[in-house]
Amino acid sequence: MSEKVLLQASDGHEFGGYVAHPAHEPKAALIVVQEIFGVNPHIRSVADGYAKDGFLVIAPAMFDRYERDVEIGYDKAGWAHATELRNQANIDLALLDISAAIDWLRNEVEKPVGIVGYCFGGSMAWLSACRLDVDAAVAYYGAMIPKFVDEQPKVPVMLHFGREDTHIPAVELAKIEKKHPEVPLFLYNAGHAFNRDSDPKAYNSVAAREARKRTLMFFEQHLVF
Repeated sequence: MSEKVLLQASDGHEFGGYVAHPAHEPKAALIVVQEIFGVNPHIRSVADGYAKDGFLVIAPAMFDRYERDVEIGYDKAGWAHATELRNQANIDLALLDISAAIDWLRNEVEKPVGIVGYCFGGSMAWLSACRLDVDAAVAYYGAMIPKFVDEQPKVPVMLHFGREDTHIPAVELAKIEKKHPEVPLFLYNAGHAFNRDSDPKAYNSVAAREARKRTLMFFEQHLVF
């Protein structure tokens, strides 16, 4: 079952959230942080998938501060629109929105809260692990992570990247591995956004399945007690 809820950040900003409920009592809670294309059908399907695995999931609408109810496709016009929104996004305000989603989950269930993010969301998952009150984090191809590599996660983190990702050079990944040898970083023979199964140009089924398997095992280890 899914529903839409209204969240409020500590600065008073109200924004939407897509919630996916598991069939039974949640074993833990998860925040799914969007790519730059909004809480579109792909992100909702990701949230639904984790709910089927037993998690209470919320996907906050991170771009509601700039444009309400954003759902963008992957054509040329969609990329231009998404890039414009990404360039407007303020990191500190984005963390306020994620913090509101964390609070919402903690009010719903007395369970650990994890976060998983993709692309823009991957970078936000890393920063959430460093700055916010989450219990574990997984980041998929977060291009801004090298920029914040000097920050120290307070909780367990797992990272996924594609070897063929033209957005994130290997030299940048090496910075992460050098600075954080304790953080498991997995590389796949795939490009950027390899988990995006609604986009044939990006999707790599082998990499997506393997990364998701590792992600679930990681969350089972660190969130489910």
